[in-house]
Order: sequence, then C-alpha cells, then structure tokens
Amino acid sequence: MKLVNPLDYPLAVLAGAVVLVVGVRISHLPSVVMLPLAVGVATGTAILRQSHEPQSLNLGDPELEKQVQAIQQQARSLADKTGAFRLEATRLLTNASQMELLVAVQYACDRAVELPGKIDQMIQRLQHSDPTLLSASELQRQLQEAETRLRSSSGAAREQLQTLTDRLRRNLQLVQQGQDVRQSQIANLSMLVTDTAGVLQALQNKLRTANLTDAAQAMELRSLSEDLNSVQSNVDLLISR
Repeated sequence: MKLVNPLDYPLAVLAGAVVLVVGVRISHLPSVVMLPLAVGVATGTAILRQSHEPQSLNLGDPELEKQVQAIQQQARSLADKTGAFRLEATRLLTNASQMELLVAVQYACDRAVELPGKIDQMIQRLQHSDPTLLSASELQRQLQEAETRLRSSSGAAREQLQTLTDRLRRNLQLVQQGQDVRQSQIANLSMLVTDTAGVLQALQNKLRTANLTDAAQAMELRSLSEDLNSVQSNVDLLISR
C-alpha cells in the first residue's frame, strides 16, 4: 500500500483532533503524550479510508478509470454467480443421458468465470499504451475477424457479433481521425459483460424450469450454452492483439 497522508482525509484529521482535545482538555493528559497518539489515530483512520477506495489504475483519465472499475466489479460478481450456477447445474444434471449437456454448461460457465482475468489483461494494455490504445492495423484485424465470424453465425450469436462489428468499425474511424478510442473500447467490453450476464441468467432460468427429459428443452439449454461461449469468444477478440 502506498504511503498515506492524513491531511488528504478530513475525517482522519477530525478523528485525530478529537483525540487530542479529549486527552488534553478533558482528561488533562500531557500534550507530549497525546500528540503522537492523535497523529497515530489520524494516520490509522486515513489508512482505513484509503483501503476502502478503489486502487488507481494509472490510466490518466479519472472518468475512464471509474468505468473500468465498474466493469471489474461487475465481472467479479458475475464470476462468483457463475461459479455457484455451475455447482447448481452439476447437482441437477445427473443422469447419464444428460452428461453431454452438463459438459456443455460447465464449459460455458468456466469461460465466463475467466472474465475478470480477461478484463485485467485489457487494463494492462490500457496502462501501457498511448491514448489511442490500439493501432489502426490492430483494429482492422479485429474487424476483419469479426466480419468473418459474422458470415457464418446465426441467431443470438449473430446479433451480438453484428453489434460488436459495428462498434469496431466506429472505433477504427476514431483511430484514423486521431481520437482517443479507449472510451469506446471500454464501452464494447461493458456491453459484452452485460451480454454475458443476460445469457447466463437465461441459462439459469431455463435450467431451473425445463423438463430435462425433454429433448427439445435440453437442446434449448445447449443452445444457450453456445450463446454464452459466443459472447466469451467476442471478449477474446476484443482483448487480442
């Protein structure tokens, strides 16, 4: 933890002052005793306050940092929920005939649990890059890959890819104009985290209500698992270099 200055935290200064006044004026203790104690209280309070603050990401843009920290928190919460859902699916899908479906659900959950780590990778790129984040050639490659996948996709996966493709195309235009594209890239990532949460919730709802012996409903569960995988593939595309 970095060194903390109590003067940066008004509550810490107030706590130290109260201790000093109570000790000297009310308890009549020597100031030579109370002054170090008051400083210690102020410093301890400042350290406590600092520990509850989000750590700076050193991105040079406070608003961008807030957005990234919000995505981090959302992804971590989602990863925790996904882990719990994975256990739930393991308890519900126990028949031999459901093993293939269980493996598909577990694999999709495992990929969603990786989200916080992937976001950390993106943050590292943000920290070690210029404000444009990605070169035009990198964005062009991502766009081409997204367009290639778009031609062979269908259903919900196609809709997700279409949205991502449109966003990447706009980002490429921003870079070519010399503008800061980091906000747009983080917005793309936020969209994919939200998509992950939505598909995961749909998968969880379906698993809890479906007749698991019905082939059609089992196929719907598998399709949702594939949608979840598709979103994670889009995340991989976005953070790839």
